[in-house]
Amino acid sequence: MENNKELTTENSDYTKKMKVFFEWLRQKQARDIVALDVKHINSVTEGVLIASAVNARHARALADWVLEMMAKSGQEFLGMEGYSRGGWILIDCNDFVLNIFQEDERKFYNLEGLWSDAPLITMPEEETGNGQQ
Repeated sequence: MENNKELTTENSDYTKKMKVFFEWLRQKQARDIVALDVKHINSVTEGVLIASAVNARHARALADWVLEMMAKSGQEFLGMEGYSRGGWILIDCNDFVLNIFQEDERKFYNLEGLWSDAPLITMPEEETGNGQQ
């Protein structure tokens, strides 16, 4: 996904948490992972994390992995939608929302366009330098 947005290197609690989730998603071959800082343009959440899966099975596996890792690290999530269909799985992680899409649905819903005023949250170079961004 091409993005010409401003980058933020803010190191708040939620951006640190999003970077951990970014790594979890990367470990399971999520594609085109994007982290957006929406706290100044949205009163519901601080950030939005978006990733693509190759199919519904992969999307569900990514969601399962993230929930497993959250449980192991003592984190709770507020809710999840879309798991059974797997086209767009949304996990409310309290201070940010994780969206796992199949590529066609990601293009259709265009969350990056919806949040076009939100700066990107930078990720460590070794994580984004893997050709999946």
